[in-house]
Amino acid sequence: MADMRTPLSRVRGLGAARSGTEHFWRQRLTAVSNVPLTLFLIGFVIAYNGASYEEVRGALSSPFVALPIAFAFLSVLYHMRLGMQVIIEDYVHDDGWKVALIILNTFFPIVVGAIALFSLLKIIFGA
Repeated sequence: MADMRTPLSRVRGLGAARSGTEHFWRQRLTAVSNVPLTLFLIGFVIAYNGASYEEVRGALSSPFVALPIAFAFLSVLYHMRLGMQVIIEDYVHDDGWKVALIILNTFFPIVVGAIALFSLLKIIFGA
């Protein structure tokens, strides 16, 4: 089979970064894991809509409820980070903006995830 690279790219040694497949699979796996986790989260919100704080806190104190909600936070945020990275890399052409947005895209899910997990733990263990 013929090499599809240009002669210049062969000389420079440019080629696949060998990370595209890994990124693709991570995005697909988080998408699959998000389906049941998000359904659980939506079901929990619907089931406890209008409930008192004590009832919700009691339900969240169970590890069978708290862990899927924590996993949902983490999985959705990681999936968002992967998707936004692809959008930034594909559609932002200015290198300065691209670097700044990639940095923001890295730290934003960390900050939001830390706040979400801290809030969940604070609700579970009391203020």
